[in-house]
Amino acid sequence: QVQFAESGGGRVQSGGSLRLSCVASGSVFSIWDIDWYRQAPGKQRELIAAIARGGATHYIDSVKGRFTVSRDNDKITAYLQMNNLKPEDTGVYYCNRNPVDAVVARWGQGTQVTVSP
Repeated sequence: QVQFAESGGGRVQSGGSLRLSCVASGSVFSIWDIDWYRQAPGKQRELIAAIARGGATHYIDSVKGRFTVSRDNDKITAYLQMNNLKPEDTGVYYCNRNPVDAVVARWGQGTQVTVSP
């Protein structure tokens, strides 16, 4: 079973930037599509960005133009570069494979991002 681990979160002011990392414990990472999720306080976890194994990317409208997802299969790591952060980007950020399969891969603890006005 693969374990994901997210890092790179922190506290920034509005307009700041952060780069999140998502490391997978197994070598099968390279054949997976990887999704980034955000769980804002009091809300459900939502899918915000995705990168296919071939490199194609997808973003929800609210982060499009500000966030960039990438991957380095040799390092079994995916990244989420977040620029021009807004208070509404506050939340815990997670990554996982697409589709989610709890038998194959476990959610990580997530990484907290806090954006102050």
